[in-house]
Amino acid sequence: MTPGPAREFDGKAALVTGATSGIGRAAALLLAERGGRVAAIGRKKDSLDAIAREIRDRGVEPLAIVGDVTREEDRARAVAETVRRFSRLDVLVNAAGVLASGTIESTTREGWDAMMDVNVTSIFRLMQLALPHLEKTKGNVVNVSSVTGLRSFPGVLAYCVSKAALDQLTRCAALELAATGVRVNAVNPGVVMTEIHRRGGMDEAGYAAFLERSKTTHPMGRVGDASEIAELIAFLASGRAAWITGDTVSIDGGRALTCAR
Repeated sequence: MTPGPAREFDGKAALVTGATSGIGRAAALLLAERGGRVAAIGRKKDSLDAIAREIRDRGVEPLAIVGDVTREEDRARAVAETVRRFSRLDVLVNAAGVLASGTIESTTREGWDAMMDVNVTSIFRLMQLALPHLEKTKGNVVNVSSVTGLRSFPGVLAYCVSKAALDQLTRCAALELAATGVRVNAVNPGVVMTEIHRRGGMDEAGYAAFLERSKTTHPMGRVGDASEIAELIAFLASGRAAWITGDTVSIDGGRALTCAR
């Protein structure tokens, strides 16, 4: 019998990127709350120390890894340290991501490359590095994509393309790995209350206006919360989703169903 959600990750180990904020943080905390041993990777030590304390408060000893997912040595070290500490790897959650505005005319080559590096290439390489360990545990990968991977939006060209590429990476890898018992899925959120838009260049007034307008563009009349996305990530990573692979799951208050507005 598959265990219920309360302690469904007991004895399992997860590596979560982008774990110091937003969806990655919420996922790391929820996996720990449900018994998982969590390795969290992020660039800022003070933020990592804070998430480590919160994980520890949930009765789980964390592993905090200072690193940049765009650096090959940091990616390899994150996987190696996770396996060294926990003697296994069951779940890889790729939540690190960046967003920047730009059209087909204004997007620079440097901006394009930076977007692809974080949102696609780093995930591709982390999956490759984690795969030998995931095969041993019949583990799985959950990638954090976006509604922009499924639908087109103006003004964020490189971001849309990177998330569409991530969705196809998810599907192709799932197909290729199905026979090994390793599952690969993605979640595709709509607008969620995180720091990604501010980091992408929005000032406070612009962000407030964007959130207000998002109430009208999402049929359910509100934006999402990171904890809601974490719940879906935990489900897909659990034994309750044992027959789900290659799926890109919308969690967007109906946003992907709408036409341009």
